[in-house]
Amino acid sequence: MNQQGNPVAITSARPARSVDIRRRQTRYLLSMGLRTICFVLAIVTTGPLRWFFVAGAVLLPYVAVVLANATDRRQSAGPTAYLADERPLLEAPAPTPPNTGSTAERVPVESD
Repeated sequence: MNQQGNPVAITSARPARSVDIRRRQTRYLLSMGLRTICFVLAIVTTGPLRWFFVAGAVLLPYVAVVLANATDRRQSAGPTAYLADERPLLEAPAPTPPNTGSTAERVPVESD
């Protein structure tokens, strides 16, 4: 809980920057590794399959760069999601007028 005693939402928090960078680097390296395999297979194979590998070797760098630049764009509401209280506020009861006409027994006041 924070200083005001309100709970803080951490489920919508973004991952750490180092985790995000590591994930993007891994995706880039896997895409470029696949591109290298396509390039080698384009040299080794013949026929229509060769053109499939050539297309992979040409298009995968673009895909790799787009995936590497795709950052986490989650919009976090943060703790304000819990601070907004939709319940109506309790109001103080209206003061009651003095009880002048009660049916209670009056006690006489003795005077000196």
